[in-house]
Amino acid sequence: MTYLEMALADNHAQLAGEGKQQKIIYTAKNHTERYSDPEEKVRAEFWAELIYVYGYAPHRIGIEITVPDRTPSDRADLVVFHDDECKRPYAVIECKRDGITDSEFNQAIEQAFGNGAAAKFRAEYVMVVAGLTRSVFDFSDKHGALEREENILADLPHAYGKPEEYKYFKGGQQDIKPVDKEVLITAIKKCHQSLWGGGRLSPPTAFGELCKLIFVKIRDEKAKRKKGEPYEFQIKTHETSPRLGARIRKLYAQEQEKEPDVFTETIKIDDKTLRTIVSHMERINLNATDLDTKGLAFEQFMDSFFKGQFGQYFTPREIIEFAVEMTQPTNDDWVIDPACGSGGFLLYALDAVRKEASEYHEPSSNEHYRHWHDFAKDRLFGIEINDEITRVAKMNMIIHDDGHTNVIGADALDSIEKMTAIKENFRKNRFTLVLTNPPFGSQVSKSERPYLESYELGNTTDAKGKKKPRNNQKTEILFLERIWELLKVDGRAAIVLPDGVLTNSSLQYVRDFLLERFQLQAVVSLPQTAFTHYNAGVKSSIVFLRKRKQNEVGNDDEPIFMAAPEKIGYDATGRKCENQLPEVLTQYRAFQKDPKPFFV
Repeated sequence: MTYLEMALADNHAQLAGEGKQQKIIYTAKNHTERYSDPEEKVRAEFWAELIYVYGYAPHRIGIEITVPDRTPSDRADLVVFHDDECKRPYAVIECKRDGITDSEFNQAIEQAFGNGAAAKFRAEYVMVVAGLTRSVFDFSDKHGALEREENILADLPHAYGKPEEYKYFKGGQQDIKPVDKEVLITAIKKCHQSLWGGGRLSPPTAFGELCKLIFVKIRDEKAKRKKGEPYEFQIKTHETSPRLGARIRKLYAQEQEKEPDVFTETIKIDDKTLRTIVSHMERINLNATDLDTKGLAFEQFMDSFFKGQFGQYFTPREIIEFAVEMTQPTNDDWVIDPACGSGGFLLYALDAVRKEASEYHEPSSNEHYRHWHDFAKDRLFGIEINDEITRVAKMNMIIHDDGHTNVIGADALDSIEKMTAIKENFRKNRFTLVLTNPPFGSQVSKSERPYLESYELGNTTDAKGKKKPRNNQKTEILFLERIWELLKVDGRAAIVLPDGVLTNSSLQYVRDFLLERFQLQAVVSLPQTAFTHYNAGVKSSIVFLRKRKQNEVGNDDEPIFMAAPEKIGYDATGRKCENQLPEVLTQYRAFQKDPKPFFV
């Protein structure tokens, strides 16, 4: 039950009407406002917190109080008074809708300062609330009228008491709390907006900095502490931005020492921005937030984050989910995505093994944990050429509880020995399942990448069987050969490929290579719009393959499952629509039981 629901149950407030006409009546003050206003929802919820968390009587909380001596006239959203007659203001609070920009939040601070000034309300404290983002200031005479750092407080005092050094403590009423998907999405977006700052950092760099701070936050939540001890990832009373920055950087450095492969760089943002990020995140318990909630929140955030310029690093959920369900990963598999981008295929493979664990073990048991955790730690691997996106993938894995140590930043087409030198398990004939959406359309040039000659598909062969190096080759074609090298015999693969590889007459040699080394099990043709939403309009298919044994010879009678769904859960603009992929999956399961030529 939320605090506002408690207030409604106790008749401190009432809701009347529905939809846009819904009103909230603050009973103690006989004051009515339009509840459908997003700003009013924030005010109503915090008004209820003032009662049930902070211990202030409803009849001492003024709503829409006219500010003395303001021209033009202005009103304070909430004013907590010392007395029953509401003559002596104690705290002035400005409430704004959740998700406002940093500049709008700072404007609200100035508004609150103006309202609470000595010539106006003469309040002891001022506060700004915008959803989870909050700032409280000590407004006593010992601080200058322009001070915005030394007078910051961890929280508004409870029941007219003294300000506490910390707000959030383990195990108490003020413990950090898990949140729902929408709240988490809003918090992440606010953090990224604060870091991106209208172009100060590139979106991936900004997200990389956010990853570092989320990393610190998660580790702080997991740190050993007794009930009643405070968390470190929060703003302390009278703690300036430089002091907070130094403390958070120290925490980060300590965690870096424990896992130097996760983040190799220091935190690069300024102290004021860092404080803003902490204010957005400090009251959220990421570890206690449901895994599906975290997954969906980060997925939706990155869905928008990777549009356009960075669309090549993101594969839509519907396509990933379908490919994973078709291949059915288990905890006995060795899984790799050699072009992992933000890590979507890895996360869904991990989720599939988590679901498998629930079929065999009690969810809270150590056996359940070991089932999926050991898979993530030992058998789940990713390669990403872009260092910034590698950090995104690692952070995505950390948010989902594990697997990040096996994501490396490297060119997956370079010598496998180079990757083996980084992690021993990156080697030929190691993996039983490849799930990947390799980059389309780019060319690997012999002059820039000498390793091109080492590929069979990086050479041409004349009538006498003599090889001649190509000057360049398409990236997706080289990935096919690399996938074959990575897979064990009978290993399987799900690969998103441009249709040109399957249809262009000039690429017959590629298809010959594939059919000689793989059994083609299924081809699912995707609609033209499948990647339009991510700034890529190439017509593509998902190809499902099995690596043949050394002397195995294919034949023309091998049955192939083929499907061409017209709707896959979203349209060209990203809006939801019918998804025919589950039906394709059902038909494929029937095909597996009775394999014969099949087309959906």
